[in-house]
Amino acid sequence: MDILLIILGALCLLTGLAGCILPMLPGPPLAYAGLLLLHFTERVQFSVAQLLVWLGIVVVIQVLDYFVPLLGAKYSGSSKWGTRGCLVGTVVGLFFMPWGIILGPFLGAVIGELLGGRQAGEALKSGLGSVLGFLLGTVLKCVVCGYFIWLFVTALL
Repeated sequence: MDILLIILGALCLLTGLAGCILPMLPGPPLAYAGLLLLHFTERVQFSVAQLLVWLGIVVVIQVLDYFVPLLGAKYSGSSKWGTRGCLVGTVVGLFFMPWGIILGPFLGAVIGELLGGRQAGEALKSGLGSVLGFLLGTVLKCVVCGYFIWLFVTALL
């Protein structure tokens, strides 16, 4: 039974890593599930504190994944129009996977800024900030999944 759990855990970790890039897969939660599967084997036992801290990290990363594009737009000089547009674009983009998750916040921020009376250059800067925020969120998810993979491998060795 342990071998099956280890194989399923490894598959969850690899799928989780792919989910960092593919928006239709929840990357960090899948990677965390891989660690849980390893925990249920007789070979490796993590402490409850470790499991809870890792769960907290996964929850924070999943929440941040939706707000980092907003922060990127805000810190690139976006107005309230741009950040609200980015939020609307993020929600609308969820219905047009996979490209909608990238283009939605960008287009939302640009259109919001244009509706708010900003020049095209400022609107594009806001949209670029939202895309950079999205990329930062992707990097954060990859780091967390990479850490979980490292934990998995070192626990088995």
